[in-house]
Amino acid sequence: MGCCGSANRWLGGWRESFIRHLLATDLPALGIRVDPELLRRLEPYHANLGKRLVKSPKVYVRDSGLLHSLLGIQAVNDLLGHPSTGASWEGFCIEQICGLLPPSAQVSFYRTAAGAELDLVVEVGSRKLGFEIKFSSAPKVTKGFWQASRDVGVQQSYVVAPVEAGGTMKSQVACPVAVVGPAQLPSVLAN
Repeated sequence: MGCCGSANRWLGGWRESFIRHLLATDLPALGIRVDPELLRRLEPYHANLGKRLVKSPKVYVRDSGLLHSLLGIQAVNDLLGHPSTGASWEGFCIEQICGLLPPSAQVSFYRTAAGAELDLVVEVGSRKLGFEIKFSSAPKVTKGFWQASRDVGVQQSYVVAPVEAGGTMKSQVACPVAVVGPAQLPSVLAN
């Protein structure tokens, strides 16, 4: 039984690695269009900031149930211990946010070679919002989040986490930072 368990873990890791590489690297490199019903291609935020920006797009499976099936995740406990939990949560939250935005909204992500990062930058008219997505009931952000918020010039930043009631985070930038759960996103984005 021990050898089969090891083989299953190896196959699961291989499958996850294969899917991640296929979606993020191989398909876009071959010029294969990302099916907007199945995959979301998130382009990097472009601004002339004098910084080395990551220019590769991020690709997410839009249906988290399909993603979990492809990864062989069958139960909540399997998901909680899985190395792709954070990426799955990030994709789920991005889909929730994008589904609430007007069609004119522009979405992207921001990441520098030095590690400054916002998982999602939303531009609606002249309004610019930054989102960091964390799978933690007590989320903490890195100094790269604060730097990215300054670089992009967001008016409001949000940390999306699996929490019932949000709150505010002590901000190191001019804009306020709110911690919100997915259930709070409709009211947050309506303002």
